[in-house]
Amino acid sequence: MLVQLTDLHIREPGRLAYGRIDTAPYLRTAVRSVMGLRQRPDAVVITGDLTDFGRAAEYAHLAELLAPLDMAVYLLPGNHDDRNQMRRSFPAHHWLGREGDFIQYSVQVGNLRLIALDTCEPGKSHGTLDAARLQWLERELESYKQQPVVIAMHHPPFRTLIGHMDDIGLQEGAAELESIVARHPNIERVICGHLHRAIDVRFGGTIACTTPAPAHQVVLDLDPRAESRWTMEPPAFRVLAQDGHGRVISHVAASGEFDGPYPFHDGGQLID
Repeated sequence: MLVQLTDLHIREPGRLAYGRIDTAPYLRTAVRSVMGLRQRPDAVVITGDLTDFGRAAEYAHLAELLAPLDMAVYLLPGNHDDRNQMRRSFPAHHWLGREGDFIQYSVQVGNLRLIALDTCEPGKSHGTLDAARLQWLERELESYKQQPVVIAMHHPPFRTLIGHMDDIGLQEGAAELESIVARHPNIERVICGHLHRAIDVRFGGTIACTTPAPAHQVVLDLDPRAESRWTMEPPAFRVLAQDGHGRVISHVAASGEFDGPYPFHDGGQLID
């Protein structure tokens, strides 16, 4: 089982994101929620915007917040992150690589192959998939044609109809990626961040999706002229599990503590 967290936007201790929100307690709640799942995940993947400004103190705070997770944790950069600082701050995460323009890797998670694809452009909010990154992906996919694959990335390769977010979406390589995905029917999901919402779309013969954030969400407003704003809607994360045939079933799980659970039935009868 694989859990996806995304868009954490962690600041230095005591600093507020956007001058209003302390994102750290929300991540602590999400971590507790992941640890409280009835089935233990094999791994957690975090699809970018780990921090707000890519600073060393922010990554140090992030490492402290993620420490209770007792399974593998895989990190991807988002447009708010700094690749080199990520590598310096998480030296034990060898899959981040020691150098290079991109952070891309392929790891085994239970019966799934997780392929992490870097969409970021330094200093830019939008994303790109150039020929080098896509060629690397094709090589990885050729190596794992016989098992289910999940591709993880930050910028979604599709329009969401949230105009201000599409303006800083994946600006290059989306069509090429979809062609690659269509040639590999073993790709079960393309999971993305960036949008701070749960969005699903048919893509290359599979499903591409984004996932809510542990703290703030992007306002749901499909007017193409809508302002860039956020809201404190209930936070969530994504859980990807497999059935006996290798198919992936995706759940969006609420983050936090809630009343219940309560039984539907008493003595075999529906409670009246």
